[in-house]
Amino acid sequence: MASGRTSPVLLVLFCHVLSIGSSFQPALVLDMAKILLDNYCFPENLVGMQEAIQQAINSGEILKISDRKTLASVLTVGVQSALNDPRLIVSFEPNFVPIMPPTLPSLPMEQLIRLVRNSVKLEVLENNVGYLRIDRIIGEETANKLGPLLRDNVWNKVAQTSSLIFDLRYNTAGELSGVPFIISYFSDPEPLIHIDTVFDRPSNTTKELWTVSSIIGERYGKQKDLIILTSKRTLGAAEAVAYTLKNLKRAIIVGERSAGGSVKVQKIRIEDSGFYITVPVARSVNPITGQSWEVSGGVVPDAIVLAEEAVDHAHEIIEFHREVHSLVKETGELLEVHYAIPEVANKVSRVLLAKWAEGLYRSVVDYESLASQLTADLQETSGDHRLHIFYCDVEPESLHEMPKIPTNEEVDYIIDALFKLEVMPGNVGYLRFDMMADIEVMRAISPQLIKLVWSKLVNTDTMIIDMRYNTGGYSTAIPLFCTYFFDAKPLRHLYTVFDRSTSTMTEVMTLPEIQGERYGTTKDVYILTSHMTGSAAEAFTRTMKDLNRATVIGEPTIGGSLSSGTYQMGKSILYASIPNQVVLSAVTGKVWSVSGVEPHVAVQANEALGKPSGGQ
Repeated sequence: MASGRTSPVLLVLFCHVLSIGSSFQPALVLDMAKILLDNYCFPENLVGMQEAIQQAINSGEILKISDRKTLASVLTVGVQSALNDPRLIVSFEPNFVPIMPPTLPSLPMEQLIRLVRNSVKLEVLENNVGYLRIDRIIGEETANKLGPLLRDNVWNKVAQTSSLIFDLRYNTAGELSGVPFIISYFSDPEPLIHIDTVFDRPSNTTKELWTVSSIIGERYGKQKDLIILTSKRTLGAAEAVAYTLKNLKRAIIVGERSAGGSVKVQKIRIEDSGFYITVPVARSVNPITGQSWEVSGGVVPDAIVLAEEAVDHAHEIIEFHREVHSLVKETGELLEVHYAIPEVANKVSRVLLAKWAEGLYRSVVDYESLASQLTADLQETSGDHRLHIFYCDVEPESLHEMPKIPTNEEVDYIIDALFKLEVMPGNVGYLRFDMMADIEVMRAISPQLIKLVWSKLVNTDTMIIDMRYNTGGYSTAIPLFCTYFFDAKPLRHLYTVFDRSTSTMTEVMTLPEIQGERYGTTKDVYILTSHMTGSAAEAFTRTMKDLNRATVIGEPTIGGSLSSGTYQMGKSILYASIPNQVVLSAVTGKVWSVSGVEPHVAVQANEALGKPSGGQ
């Protein structure tokens, strides 16, 4: 906001208080504005505020409220609404006496020890799972003073556990200077990590917080599971710990969204009035996210559950993590056996294991999140978007799927459901079908198919084949379908298939004999495509394009695979969909790209049908 313009703060204040009678000194608002300008941690939001208030006062818009507590409430609502910051509070407390509690380092050692024992709880649970509850984060000076006690009774015992549940659900107080030490226990000595940047408004200074290379006690390190529990009461420095470790991908957060507190707040008296304003005077900016956990944001858990259920859920995640390494390894092994491009499979398998070793699968909390992470890593590393991991509570039918030969009663229904045909003006044939059926099914229904479909189109002068809604099906019928658009002799080489699972190379040719008439090689054929066209429909389209037998019109196809196998990962509910064949062009001898078929005429799919009649 530019200086001289009416401030949102002022407008909101006036909106709330102009209707209330009696009087007070306008200096109160000016003094409050000065405190905000000198101390509020977002000074950029206050530009022009003081000038706007003075301008309004000079113009006679004087706030008149007789009851001081009412005035404090109205000012609170106005300031909070204008700055969208619920931490700003105005109060009227004429008898308030500030009490400065003694700093922790100044307390006698006996009191410090008692405080730590009351705020820290440590247990070693079944399967060597550590449980550490800390209800107050002590600052750097206190931590140094209590170093041997913390080392012997907390950190060295924690370090011996196999995984750790770090409970911050009841942590509502603490000092920010203690955050780097806690983060350091869960990271390596080198390199040092920039974990926070804190801007202090009263001193107008910025301080960076980094991990430390030397700590008292044994580090927990970066490899073992760390699960942090939070609640809606988790506040301040504890939020900084949870937010930092989450965004370093070092910890999983389980529980409720945290309170969204402040790095530092001060209660400041407004001159001699008896009014006070509580102001956040410092703000935190995380170097990874560029954002903060403060105000309304809080720390959002990876697994959101009620606070009272967080411990049980943490145990479930730890148990699940025992499977993750074997599932990541199994994914790589399935690729090495089945994926159509062996050198890519070997590379991806190595990358997956390296990512696991680096702890990059630590953030997964269940089968669904693991499937999502594995899919993203497979596709990114291989460049093949067809690789996919999914979870399924029941065994997918595709594991045992065999084409079903229809009965005579079913044939008419199948033809009616799969095929749509029309002879358009100009003797142009239009054929749409949305699934590629298996060759055995096609042979079984061929008499009715020839009679009900093909005989009505074979004598047209031009053929439009609509593949815009065909997402695939069986590839076995591709040679049969292609054969109708070529002469009987010589047989045409359509494409070559390398099957990784059987290590066989097969040349796919047109068929020497078919039922019904051929469409021949002289009449124009147009194939319509969309971004949905995939799998066997895409292979047919690509073959017809490669052999210059059809003009393709529409959108680039999806880039699917001719054949993908579905493989269970161990005994889990995860399954891998892996392209197990590569197709080599009959013209170039090169492997078909997974990027899809580029049309000769690129148009939106919904406009493709209008293009052929216009000519080329």
